[in-house]
Amino acid sequence: MDNTGRMSGTINKQWFLYQEKEVFQDKRQKKLILGIPNELEKGENRICLTPESVHILVSMGHEVLIQRGAGNNAYYGDTEYADAMIVETLGEVYTADVVLKATSVSAGDTVYMHDRQVILSPLKLCDMRKDAITEMMQKKVTAVGFDILKDGEGYYPVVRIMSEIAGNSAIMIASEYLNNSRGGKGIVLGGISGITPAEIVILGAGTLGEFAARTALGLGATVKIFDHSVERLRKLNEVLGQRVFTSVFHKPVLDKALASADVLIGAMRCFDNGENTVVSEAQVRLMKRGAVIVDMSIDHGGCIETAGPTTHEKPVYTYEGVIHYCVPNVLSRVARTASIAYSNVFLPMLQHIARQGGFTNAIRMDAGLREGVYLYNGILTKNVIADKLGLIARDINLLIAAL
Repeated sequence: MDNTGRMSGTINKQWFLYQEKEVFQDKRQKKLILGIPNELEKGENRICLTPESVHILVSMGHEVLIQRGAGNNAYYGDTEYADAMIVETLGEVYTADVVLKATSVSAGDTVYMHDRQVILSPLKLCDMRKDAITEMMQKKVTAVGFDILKDGEGYYPVVRIMSEIAGNSAIMIASEYLNNSRGGKGIVLGGISGITPAEIVILGAGTLGEFAARTALGLGATVKIFDHSVERLRKLNEVLGQRVFTSVFHKPVLDKALASADVLIGAMRCFDNGENTVVSEAQVRLMKRGAVIVDMSIDHGGCIETAGPTTHEKPVYTYEGVIHYCVPNVLSRVARTASIAYSNVFLPMLQHIARQGGFTNAIRMDAGLREGVYLYNGILTKNVIADKLGLIARDINLLIAAL
């Protein structure tokens, strides 16, 4: 062993490659200063990073600022975030270079933002306000909607894991509101010997629809699934491992299914194609009195015409005798599970961004991350937002190429 502490011996090609990689990584690695606000007042119980993930990030040389009490409703106390810096005010959180929010950006948040800051939050069109967007544009903020960013395989990682949880939750919610105590018909959502099983109609054959179907089938309910794509319906039958009723959106077929349904689950992802409403008000009127609608697409405007956003405090309303559950941040009901799921996605993503030399380089290099960007240095990059708010959007790929 030499005086540097390295093992002496033959220096070969592998040694040089290792040294080159080590120097290259050290040079590009960027320290991240992350901020996590307390959003309990907004009815949000989730937190984007668990104590375990914070420990890993801090051990890598990054800093994490967490507002006091941010993890309380996910049953993560401040003492569990011993590796982070616990701060008192929102203003202190927003001194960070990168802020991770479990709720969408509001005008109240933009007051605290500083120039060239990076914001990671869900992109909810129904919550989006023009004054918030224009304020971020003026401050040249880069904003990433983590529900529209993609991974290396072209999937939406946050949406995928949250959809798994949401699919299970949708059936549990429907079962709850079919009870007499909640104003429902008083039926069990499942198969009981000698009794016709409950019928569940699911709109959408994506991940949310798949896990809703899995849960419903496991309980013994009858499941009918509708989607625009025959290919998605075919794949869903394959992954479920059994044949269930599937159909594209033919109105007579859907009308018949709705007339006998006990539960209607909205599981459509509407952001990309702009096709929001797939069940009309007239079709809702076909449903039984005491039936339950759970529109899990309400974050993006909903896929059922009679659905409108509700809150955890007042989660339901009745229209034409049909109970509607339309809470946008429904996964706050299972905050601990959802927080762990968030952290499982964000920890490796943040590690990757740090290795790339920070967000600017990562956005240039990573097409999937670039998909999630809706503001780049203050420039709006999503046409769907521009159309909604009366603004102008530019192609982010052209912006990157021009730099």
